[in-house]
Amino acid sequence: MKRKLDSNDAPTVEVPNEPTHGADSFDQFDLDPRLMQAIAKSQFSEPTTVQARVIPLALEGKDILAKSKTGSGKTAAYVLPILQSILRRKAVSPKKAISTLVLVPTRELADQVQKAFSAFSANCAKEITSLNLTQRVSDTVMHAVLQDFPDIVVSTPGRVVQYMNSGRLSLENIHQLVIDEADIVLSYGYEDDMTAIAAALPRDVQTFLISATLTPEVDELKTMFCHDAEVVKVDEKEEKGESVTQYVVRCAEDEKFLLIFVLFKLRLVRGKALIFVADVDRSYRLKLYLEQFGIKSCVLNAELPVNSRLHVVQEFNKGLYDILIAADEQEVLGGVVKRRLSKTQDASENAISDEDDEDESRPAKKAKVANNQKDYGVSRGIDFQNVACVINFDLPRTSKSYTHRIGRTARAGKAGMALSFVVPKDLFGKHKPTSISSAGKDEQVLEKIIARQEKKGNEVKPYHFDMTQVDAFRYRMNDALRAVTRPAVHEARAREIKQELIKSEKLRKHFEANPDDLRHLRHDGEHGAVVRHQSHLKHVPEYLMPAQGRKGISADDIGFVGLRKPGSDDKRKDRKKKNSSRKGRGPAKRGKVDPLKSFSARKKR
Repeated sequence: MKRKLDSNDAPTVEVPNEPTHGADSFDQFDLDPRLMQAIAKSQFSEPTTVQARVIPLALEGKDILAKSKTGSGKTAAYVLPILQSILRRKAVSPKKAISTLVLVPTRELADQVQKAFSAFSANCAKEITSLNLTQRVSDTVMHAVLQDFPDIVVSTPGRVVQYMNSGRLSLENIHQLVIDEADIVLSYGYEDDMTAIAAALPRDVQTFLISATLTPEVDELKTMFCHDAEVVKVDEKEEKGESVTQYVVRCAEDEKFLLIFVLFKLRLVRGKALIFVADVDRSYRLKLYLEQFGIKSCVLNAELPVNSRLHVVQEFNKGLYDILIAADEQEVLGGVVKRRLSKTQDASENAISDEDDEDESRPAKKAKVANNQKDYGVSRGIDFQNVACVINFDLPRTSKSYTHRIGRTARAGKAGMALSFVVPKDLFGKHKPTSISSAGKDEQVLEKIIARQEKKGNEVKPYHFDMTQVDAFRYRMNDALRAVTRPAVHEARAREIKQELIKSEKLRKHFEANPDDLRHLRHDGEHGAVVRHQSHLKHVPEYLMPAQGRKGISADDIGFVGLRKPGSDDKRKDRKKKNSSRKGRGPAKRGKVDPLKSFSARKKR
């Protein structure tokens, strides 16, 4: 790659940041009043650690390399100073030009970042406009919007280069460049695109490199784009409100399905849950299995159209769905993508690849991905909101991927729980219908996960189910698994894609003009024609319940939510008392009559 030097042809110098926490209030940044109104509307009480340290440096015009964990407020850390800088320039010269370029690895993240710019610039929408270059609109419409020169363009590197080559996008007036999720941009196959963009940018561009980890890829981008970058590293200890309670359940492969049924049917997990599985087939198998018990869920994977994926995430964040099953086939990159591997890469894929766990400075292997699949991510990039519990139904292959997965919960100071199923080596392969090859390495991966979390001062605790209580539900699990056959999974997968393609077309053509209609489009419908549904499985009779109630299943009261509403016991006692007082006074006037007791064989005259 081309090495970019400063005006004196000197290499970039890393300036270690001072361990200060910065401002305690947004008022100290002296931002435009319209931005302050937007901040107040967003219910930001005070800046997070990364915001307090990045925003003052950004307002001074310095290049910044910021490393902070997922969910720490990194997006607002660069959005606010960029909007402030644009307003300053507009006050001096109202010339129309594309002045800010934001590069992200995925379309989903591009949509989220553009919405963040729109939200914070809502009170100055006439002065500042932004565009998501990855949205699915016709070339004619996009060309017309670009000719109006939006101030901010958010895009993947590949789309930027595509429009640059066609002559419809120029970077000659760019003042600020942001590379979000910088540690995975190159891994998505954008190396050549980033080189082309670096060559087209002016020399004095202010650069923001935003990342959750510092990897060799970040150093490479820093060399290409930064001049004397200020490095801001926010340690996990400095973050406020980090409270992910981590648990591990050791169980057989079929017991994963048994325990996931118990967790949701008996409501032992509260709030919204994000379930990670190994591949797309696995996601549909689990969805169809849960449907057998009347438990609704929706699926998120790379095969679904982009518009449908965005809509699924939006509706999940709004609370329309409580359970989202995410297929995470490519944990190293954090995206649901299929790699084109050589024989050598295939061999390395089966091994436990965790180069960056012990030493982040070691060179990481780059994985090229298919062009039509490289712009999608689940465990990285997508902002899942208010996730109470992350369940690793299938354990990831690296401890780094595990960290990114559990980072979907306990965001913005909220508490959360992570529950992972681990298959012991002696139980691997015992139940062929539910077995997957990656489970054979679960114990080795778990050792690395525990070691990585201990370095951060976190504990991964064992979570014990009383299996004598759970075994009462085993026959129901077997009935449901027998119904979810491999042909049924493949048919459901094909049908879902077909339906979502139709919905995606509707989203593109109709819902742009009618945004309120989006709430009528659901993604958690049952595949009744695919799998034989057994209605008796949807109800749990009292005789199957544990002797001590639902709490008897687990030794710990983790995430338990009672099924009865508060005060329901008092109401039931009142009804019993009322009914007992009626005894001896004849049948009650109200209520149903038992047809077996009132039936008479005599013919009425």
